[in-house]
Amino acid sequence: MSARKNALGRGLGALIEEANVTKEVVQSVEAINEIELSLIDVNPFQPRKNFNDEELQELAISIKQLGVVQPVTLRKLDNGRYQLIAGERRVRAAKIAKLEFIPSYVRLADDQGMLEMALVENIHRTDLNAIEVAFSYQRLIDECNLTQESVSDRVGKKRSTIANYLRLLKLPAELQLGLREEKLSMGHAKALITLDDADKQVDIFHKIVNRNLSVREVEDLVRKLVDGSKSDSKKKNDITDNSKTSRDYDELQQHLSKYFDCPVDFKRNSKGEGKIIIPFKTDEDLERIVSVLDKK
Repeated sequence: MSARKNALGRGLGALIEEANVTKEVVQSVEAINEIELSLIDVNPFQPRKNFNDEELQELAISIKQLGVVQPVTLRKLDNGRYQLIAGERRVRAAKIAKLEFIPSYVRLADDQGMLEMALVENIHRTDLNAIEVAFSYQRLIDECNLTQESVSDRVGKKRSTIANYLRLLKLPAELQLGLREEKLSMGHAKALITLDDADKQVDIFHKIVNRNLSVREVEDLVRKLVDGSKSDSKKKNDITDNSKTSRDYDELQQHLSKYFDCPVDFKRNSKGEGKIIIPFKTDEDLERIVSVLDKK
């Protein structure tokens, strides 16, 4: 009991030593192994590009005190080295903490399998920003040949959630950077996506930053812009239609005026109903018009 108590006080690394785990030699894919840090190569498929230096230092201090609590995941290469699948942040912090070995799971995986595992593992991190998640979903689709339904199955998220994240990649670059820097929330972004005008999206983004607008305020602002755009479009179409109708009736009026040799007029209401007025001055003029009609 005493030995176990002391081991717990020294962190997970001590527990692994107590369990007689052989360093550098991987006996089982399921086992936790202590792997030399100098033998671990970074993951070329790592979806995450930015690592906060201050947070790495804090994690390094924690590792010095408690050890690496959660093992990293590796795959073994043919040259005796290992390639990181998941846990680069822990590896970086362990190096800062001057550790020589790190507890690891070793798995068998080809390049595509490794990419998929790395992406799925990263998506489930709570500290990823929305754009990093969106890019991870897109890479699963593009590089692992998955559909949105397959991605949904892999990560345990609804397909609509996947689709909403993917739509973020259609936003202007300035807004994507705003999401990365957390100047813009996922709620803000979802409201802005409904706008088709990139300039208006950027303009509202600046208002969000400068005025600290809430998601509800942005939704109201976007709704007014969308409704206004629809109204303007309808007015434009009405003007175009009325203009076309007016030209058509002008041409017909001129044609009939020549045909009857008198100024023919039209009366038409908003429903399209109307009448043709053929004026006459005398009975003889009326007989002439009737004779013209009788010819047809």
